[in-house]
Amino acid sequence: MEDRIITSEELEEDKIENIRPLKLSEYIGQTEVKENIEVFIKSALIREEALDHVLLYGPPGLGKTTLAAIIANELGTNFKTASGPSIEKSGDLAAILSTLEPNDVLFIDEIHRMPRFIEEILYPAMEDFTLDIIIGGEGSSRSIKIDLPPFTLVGATTRAGDLSSPLRDRFGIISKLNYYTEEELTQIAKRTSKVLNIDIDDEAAIEVAKRSRGTPRICNRLIKRIRDFALVEGKSCIDKDITNKALTKLKVDKLGLDETDYHLLRAIIEKFNGGPVGIDALASSIGEEATTIEDVYEPYLLQNGFLKRTNRGRMATEKAYEHLGIKRQGTLF
Repeated sequence: MEDRIITSEELEEDKIENIRPLKLSEYIGQTEVKENIEVFIKSALIREEALDHVLLYGPPGLGKTTLAAIIANELGTNFKTASGPSIEKSGDLAAILSTLEPNDVLFIDEIHRMPRFIEEILYPAMEDFTLDIIIGGEGSSRSIKIDLPPFTLVGATTRAGDLSSPLRDRFGIISKLNYYTEEELTQIAKRTSKVLNIDIDDEAAIEVAKRSRGTPRICNRLIKRIRDFALVEGKSCIDKDITNKALTKLKVDKLGLDETDYHLLRAIIEKFNGGPVGIDALASSIGEEATTIEDVYEPYLLQNGFLKRTNRGRMATEKAYEHLGIKRQGTLF
C-alpha cells in the first residue's frame, strides 16, 4: 500500500522541509507538559546539573521528537539521536554513549523496541552514569567499566505499556502527549504556512485543522500539499476553496478519513457483519499487520467513535455506518 498522506507515521517527505519549532515558546499545544518541562529545565540550569531522564509517550505524530530536540536546545547542549530497533548489540549502545559530553541529551525513539538485554546495560548508565560491558569471546571475555558524563536520556514510545517496569521507573519525568484540539491545529496550520512562505486565511486554516486527525504531523503535510495546488493555480494565499479542492483530490474527507479508513471500516461491516472481529482476523482480511492497525489506523477511529473495542474484538459503530452511507441490517431478535 502506498504512503497515506494522513498517516501519523513519519514519511521521508516530512524530513525534507524542516518546519519544527526550536523553542518551547514556539511549540504549540501540550500546554501542561510544556509548562512542567520548562520548570524542570530551568531548575536543572540553576543547579548546573543534567536534567532528569524524560519519557514521552503517546500516539505518533504529536511532537515527541520535536519536544526532545527543544529540550536539548533550551539546555544549550548537544542532541544525539538513536532508535530502539537500531541498537542491536551492546557495542552499538557503547558507541552512542561514549560520544556524549556532560549534560547532553540522548533521544531514543521507539524505546519500547529496544532488546531486553540492551535495556539491562542501560540501567547503570541511567542511574550511575557507568557502562558495564563484556568484551571478547568465550573463554577470553572480560568485563570493563566505563565512566560516562551525566546526561539526559529522552525516550519516546507509542506503547508505554510495552516498556518494562525497571526501565520505566528510571525516568524521573514521564509525560503523555495527547491529541491536539482544533484550535491548536488551526494555530499550527497558520504557523506552518508562514514558515513555507504562503498566506492562509482563517477559514482554510480551520478546514485543515478539522481534517488533521488531531495530529500536527498530518496538519503540516496537508498544508504542504495544499500549497502545491495553490501555487499551480497561481494563488498567493491558501483559501477555503483551494483547500477543499485539494483535499477532495487527495481523498481526505470532512472528518479526516481516507480510503484506508473506509477500507478498514467496510471490512468490519461487510466481511464480519459489523463485528466483533479479532485483530488478527481483521488484519488478514485487509492485508495489514495487526500492530499497524493498532498503532496507526485505530487510535483516531476509536477516539472519534467510528470503532469500539470489546472483549470479543472490534466493532463498527452506528456513526461508522452513517458516515459510510451503509444501512445497518436488522438482527434476528
